[in-house]
Amino acid sequence: MRDLRAVSRIVVTAVLAAMLASVIAFRTDAQSEFMRGDRMPYDAFDRMPKTDLEISGGTIHIGFAPGEMVLPREKLLDWIRMSAKAVATYYGRLPVEQLRLLLVPVDGARIRGGTTWGYRGAAIRIPIGRDSTEDVLRHDWVMVHEMVHTALPDLDSRYGWLSEGLAVYVEPVARVQAGDLTAAEIWQAMMRDMPKGLPQAGDQGLDNTDTWGRKYWGGAMFCLLADIEIRKQTNNRLGLQDAMRGVLAAGGNHEKDWSLDLVLSTADKAVGVDVLTRLHNEMGPKPVSPDLAGLWRDLGVKQQGESIAFDDTAPLAAIRKAITEPRAK
Repeated sequence: MRDLRAVSRIVVTAVLAAMLASVIAFRTDAQSEFMRGDRMPYDAFDRMPKTDLEISGGTIHIGFAPGEMVLPREKLLDWIRMSAKAVATYYGRLPVEQLRLLLVPVDGARIRGGTTWGYRGAAIRIPIGRDSTEDVLRHDWVMVHEMVHTALPDLDSRYGWLSEGLAVYVEPVARVQAGDLTAAEIWQAMMRDMPKGLPQAGDQGLDNTDTWGRKYWGGAMFCLLADIEIRKQTNNRLGLQDAMRGVLAAGGNHEKDWSLDLVLSTADKAVGVDVLTRLHNEMGPKPVSPDLAGLWRDLGVKQQGESIAFDDTAPLAAIRKAITEPRAK
């Protein structure tokens, strides 16, 4: 009888171990399915149970890939809600009516770079560290960055600098307008990071130089210069925000394929000045190196020890303030 009990225990232990291994393998296979390749797994996502959030005229369908998270799901939903509200604040509404959002737990405690698609409907995939804390989510920029992508039509890869540059520029501005960052924080970051977008030796303009610095920060520099020039020409009534809202109002979101010329001309039409088209004619085909030190001085932004100070008597101080002030819908 003892031998029989011993054998039974061995069999039960083996069965449980096999079941556990099967569950682990299933979770690993499922997770790899959601992270595999550079395509959004639309079919797999659509089969998942989802949580929906209604945000400013749109619905976010949130799917959670298999995997444990330290934070409760409600904290993750708060983070998504906060990010979506910042984007809706900038654009006046959520850029798309329906957005699929896939969160994939991965090792670590940070938010990794996300990816946005539009060819079968707007969709975002965000790998999130399973040990991420509330503080990590509160300071995250990735979610807003990816959501900003949904507001711009899909462009030829040659013009990735506008897609990425716009997301780099709009993300912090939107978060200030939503009350999630201070203006001082983002102007200090711009002063620190904008030089990464200046052309280096051998540069052939934004359209022809596909380096990380030019794509992200060169594109962001284009957006800042465009914002300032639009405001100069409209007596500070309108800015890049109004131009990009115009693209969205004309049906231009990430679910559509547009030419760069159509995006820029539509944006220019929305503000009544051809700033974006002319600026692209200058910066697209050849390297342009703006005087950033002079620009910060004119905006009234100056380094003061480890922080910055604002000079409200500077020539473009009113423009600097207007960029981060929330606009009415």
